[in-house]
Amino acid sequence: MQHQTLQVDQVSYEVIQVEHLDQLKLFLKAPETGRYYQKFSRILKDLPVCKQLAFAMNAGMYHTDYQPVGLYVENGQKINALNQATGWGNFFMQPNGVVAWNDQKAVIKTTADYKQSGFKARFATQSGPMLVYQGHINQQFLPDSTSLKIRNGVGIRNNQLYFVVSKQRVSFYQFARFFKQQLNVENALYLDGSISSLYLPQIKRHDKTFKLGPVVAEVIDQEGCR
Repeated sequence: MQHQTLQVDQVSYEVIQVEHLDQLKLFLKAPETGRYYQKFSRILKDLPVCKQLAFAMNAGMYHTDYQPVGLYVENGQKINALNQATGWGNFFMQPNGVVAWNDQKAVIKTTADYKQSGFKARFATQSGPMLVYQGHINQQFLPDSTSLKIRNGVGIRNNQLYFVVSKQRVSFYQFARFFKQQLNVENALYLDGSISSLYLPQIKRHDKTFKLGPVVAEVIDQEGCR
């Protein structure tokens, strides 16, 4: 994992670049109790001995009962099916999409493309809208929009995933432009806004304000632990 803080137009962004897909996981419920984790601290307590989180971030939209709105795959098991319905809200803004990966490959695709791809996902989460698709900012975003929120999302370049959260409030267009211009990604997917949360011990950040649904995290070996 590599981290950097980038600033554009007086907005700072935390950028986490994941290089080792075999260390990247999704978390939703504690296996022993079946209860939703909701907090980074509960995932930390549930980790195996000698494992630690390099970073963690909320990873997709969820209902009031914390169930994912769309596709959710964990350790190769499909917990929630692909959602192709129409509806109101950010999740259903078109095109929406899926971020998925296994130990060798990661993809970010529109929901329609993902359905046709036959990708063998070890982990997958669906969200929306797509921020960048085939190198272009989503045409539904307005450059002069005044809807500003703390936002987080994920982009892909050269089979590496870039997870990003803004430190200040931004519009959809600003956020998508950051992925396109600063990170030069081909595709990027919005994960959520307002509740956007990050755990990154490298900068002593541990957001605790909101209860979360799906969480993405990189799990690494703890140094000096046997």
